[in-house]
Amino acid sequence: MTDDLPVEHLVDLDQAAAQISSRRPQWTATGLVVGPLTWRDGAAAWPQQLEQSRAQVEDPDSVGVHVTGPGDSELLVVVFRGGWADVDFLASLAEEVVSEAPDVGSARSFGELLDGYVSRAFGQAPALSCRRRTISEIQVGANGEVHPGEVG
Repeated sequence: MTDDLPVEHLVDLDQAAAQISSRRPQWTATGLVVGPLTWRDGAAAWPQQLEQSRAQVEDPDSVGVHVTGPGDSELLVVVFRGGWADVDFLASLAEEVVSEAPDVGSARSFGELLDGYVSRAFGQAPALSCRRRTISEIQVGANGEVHPGEVG
């Protein structure tokens, strides 16, 4: 019997990386420091090195990110193509690191998982999808108060 059994590819890691990247602007806008994506190559010889460039990885088996925030809070999330994630975080003023290994069924569910862990680690609500209004959609009242116009 061998320990080198193939791992099922349940999570598209390029799409999971896109979930991280799409959240980066919101995270940095709220003061979080978001490190580079790190990739591990399943085809590389042991010990496998983490790469910051996707182009350096022939057969990705994980992608991760390290996020730091105020009060020594930090979050490290690594998702594996086999359908799970390794998550470690230290919330601000906490005394213990929380380590969890949730199942991940898709890149989309990984994005939802990210939102939950950012909230737990940094006390921030997940970013809401919103549309910016144009100047013509904003009305200013007689007393100078700003009122959003009706948007269709």
